[in-house]
Order: sequence, then structure tokens, then C-alpha cells
Amino acid sequence: MKQFILTVFLCTSMLFAQLPDWKKKLQPETNNWRKTKQILKFNNGSEPQTLDPHLMTGVLEGRLSDALNEGLTTYDPRDLTPRPGVAKSWKISKDGKTYTFALRKNARWSDGIAVTAHDFYKSWKRALTPATGCKYVNLLYVIDGAEEFYKGKAANFGAVGIKVKDDFTLEVKLKNRTAYFLDLCAFPVYHPVRVDLIAINGKSWTAPGKHIGNGPFKLTVWNARSIIKMVRNPNYWDRDFVKLDEVHAYPIENQKTAYNKFLKGEIHWMPSIPLSQIDEVQKNPDYYVMPYLGTYFYRFMVKGTYKGKKNPFADKRVRQAITMATNKVDICKNILRAGQKPVTNFCPSVAGYKEVPGLAYDPDKAAALLAKAGYPKGKGFPEVDLLYNTSESHKKVAEVIVKQWERNLGIKVSPINREWKVYLDDTNKLNFQMSRAGWIGDYGDPSTFLNIFRSGDGNNRTGWSNKKYDTLLLQTNSEADSAKRNVLFQEMEKILLDEAPILPIYRYVNQGLLSESVLGWHENIRGLHNMKYIWLEE
Repeated sequence: MKQFILTVFLCTSMLFAQLPDWKKKLQPETNNWRKTKQILKFNNGSEPQTLDPHLMTGVLEGRLSDALNEGLTTYDPRDLTPRPGVAKSWKISKDGKTYTFALRKNARWSDGIAVTAHDFYKSWKRALTPATGCKYVNLLYVIDGAEEFYKGKAANFGAVGIKVKDDFTLEVKLKNRTAYFLDLCAFPVYHPVRVDLIAINGKSWTAPGKHIGNGPFKLTVWNARSIIKMVRNPNYWDRDFVKLDEVHAYPIENQKTAYNKFLKGEIHWMPSIPLSQIDEVQKNPDYYVMPYLGTYFYRFMVKGTYKGKKNPFADKRVRQAITMATNKVDICKNILRAGQKPVTNFCPSVAGYKEVPGLAYDPDKAAALLAKAGYPKGKGFPEVDLLYNTSESHKKVAEVIVKQWERNLGIKVSPINREWKVYLDDTNKLNFQMSRAGWIGDYGDPSTFLNIFRSGDGNNRTGWSNKKYDTLLLQTNSEADSAKRNVLFQEMEKILLDEAPILPIYRYVNQGLLSESVLGWHENIRGLHNMKYIWLEE
């Protein structure tokens, strides 16, 4: 027995010695974690819409994708620096436009088959095929020829800047120098999928027993509205580094229910809290709050008719009036009370970008604008719906805001809640008059916020379009000087805020409850916590 223990210790020490410095710092300091059952249980908030990384758009789906899949790069859990994933290394050309990735020869899918450069080529082609319905396809547009292929301007995918040099070498040519490209390579839309199995199984390829991923965990159970279970992937190239044996994700929408489970020790982590118990929760030593690279806002549906009649939101004066009739300070100070920052703009300060002021709270001016639009004191304004996904905080915010609008403008708006999957389906189909929304930065650049309002973007979901906005966006793509590029982004946001297809409300904070037994979980601005780096230690 002593000899066995010594052998295990020596093997572990050798593995640790071979780790790069950045990774050594993410290891447990002792072997005490081995005494604890390594099953992480957390509340994911809602039933995921999909486990297809090319179709997902939400934060809760992204958490699962990072456990089940891995891109060419991954994120350092501390500061989100791009780190080697399936690619063990890469070379960048002098002009910054060509990346040559060397893939690991020991990278495997969960069924044991090797992950090759061909898998990334086929996967990115799938994401760039319009019939797939990828909402994040614009993130692939940085690749030379990708946008032209997607929009049908180039029929041959061979013209896209993705080349398989050999089974384990992938060359990617970009349109322009893109400083955040390695960051993008870790995002779900860049994750590889088994195109061969999708062709066989169709939409059911994400079901347990059929799902094949290449991440640190593999899917074993998906009981709708109950639980998703993932176990450590024995074929993952870095399996010896992974400490957790299982991850259980619960789709509990009622935060009070989740909170009670946390207090009983039935879950280790909940990334949101019950608003009605915020005073109690904030006194809990397991409570955390930190800055978050995201904006909470409402969308207006600006096109089409409303119940066969004129759509009031087609008039930007109406949108401006509603925006100026919204007291965001009141929302943050008296409803949310966790340090959220009331805002009048959409894009936060990131990568040197300076925020642009938008429409300030001014109920008198708002009422005058609504009157000019033909609705004096709200007379003649149709009663419209405000769509939000099921959540105590969304409900409270919506209830307070519609009262502000009735008091300041004389209009009536009915808050309507839908469970997550129905809400996403309605917003994707533009089946709403107004809807709650939130946007978390996908990478550290203003484009992650302002790209989504280009004409026809899958994440726009407002029906709004502006040619000057699109032209400025094209200029940002080719502008190498970061200061000049940020000025272009500011001009874009000025247009967005004046046209008001959205109503910015507040800047998010990342708050929740985390058991002290959870280690390897690091604070970061985007709230990304890859399960690969986490372990439990009582």
C-alpha cells in the first residue's frame, strides 16, 4: 500500500512539474480535495434552449458548452487571457492576419475519435451555412471571405480563409488584423461539433447517448426542467487536470427555491439571488458581488404593424419619450440594491472606449415628445405588452417601470412573462412589442456590444436598421488605430441612442452565492467559470 501511495504521489508530482506556470497556479495546494466527493451542483436558472454551440445565444447555455466542448483556445479563469485548448500552440504572421494553429495529437472526442483540423473546418462551415440558423455568425465574419459566403456573394467555401494544412494544422486568414481573435476562438460558435453525427441524428444529436463533445465533461442525463448531469470525460486530452467527477446543473427559475436548496447544502453555487430576500442574502458570508461586462435593457419592435394598426414604436419620438420617462436611478437604488449602475448608454468602458451619454430622465420633455408624436398624455396610445423571461427581478423591474410610464406619459403597458425557451423563441421571431434583454460582452472590445445592431444581425431583434451605422461599422473593421476606431464606435452609439431602438437601463453586477467548499472559482469581468478548473474541498 505504501508503495502504491508513493507511486501515485510521484506520478502526480511529475504531471504537476510538466504544467506551464500559468496552469500550476490553478492547482490545489494540497491533496485535501481527494477527501471530498467531487460532484458540483449549481443552479443554471432555466432550462437551456439548446446544447448546440452554433445555435445557443444565452449565458446559461454558454456555461454548459464550456464544460462539454473546447475550442482552439480556452480562457484563463482568472483574467480571461486566451490559453491553449485543442491547439497546443499557434503562429501569427507579421501582418497579424494569418494564424497557424498546431493541434494536439492527443485531443479526442468523448467517443475516443481524434479531434482534427478537419473537424474545425467542417464545424465553421456549418456555422456559416445560412440554413443552420447561427445567431452568432457575425463573430466568424473576421475570417476572410466568411461574410461573403454566408450572404451568398461567394458560392465556394474554398474561398473562405480556413485551410487544413494537414490533420493537425489549421490555417486561418483574417480580413483585417483582429486583436481579439484568439479570444473569439474560445467562444461557443467557434467550438467544433461532430458534423458526421449531426447528419445522422439531426436535431436529436444533443440528446444523452447521442451527444459527442470534446470538452472536459460529457453529457449523461438531460431530464427536461429537472437536471442536466455531466461526468468527467475519460477521453479528454487534459483529463488528469480535471478534478470534478460530475457536474449537476439545475434549471430552477424560482430563486427562492434555489436559495433554500443552497441553505440546505443541496447546491454549491447559484449565480443569481432572490430579490425579495436581498438584505438577508447580502449578510450571508457566501454572498459575492463584482463588476460585470454587461448591460440590462429593453428592446422596441420598430417595424411592422401592431394588431393590424399603426405601430407606435415605428416613431422614434415615441421610443425617445419612453426612454426619457424611465427613472433608472430609482430602479437601481430602490429595487435592485446591489451596486448596479443606472445608464443612458449601451456599451460600457472597455479597451479604451469612453462611454457616450444618451437620453437622460426628463419626464416633462418625454411627455412633450409623446404629444408631438400624436399621443398627448397617452391619449390614443394602444395598450402594449412588455415581454420578459420568468424571473423575480425581471418581474419587479418591469412592474415599477410600467408604473413610471403610466405616471409620466399616461400610457398602459402590460408585463408578460414567458419561460426561457418560449421567451427566446418569441424574441428570435420578433414576436413582441417590447421585450426585456441583457447583453454580456463576449470578448474585450466595443464591437462585442455594437456589432449586434447592424442591419440583419441575428442578435439585433428590433427590426431597426441604419445605413450610416452599418457604414461606420465597416470602417471599424479596417481601422488599425485603436483610438480612431473607438471614435467610430462612439459615432455609432450616438446614432443608436438617438434612434432609440433600445432602452438602456443599468449596468449589470455579477452577484450570487458560492459555497466556501468550492475552490478554483475565480472572479472575472465576464463571469466565466470553466468547470475544468473547479474542485470541492470541505
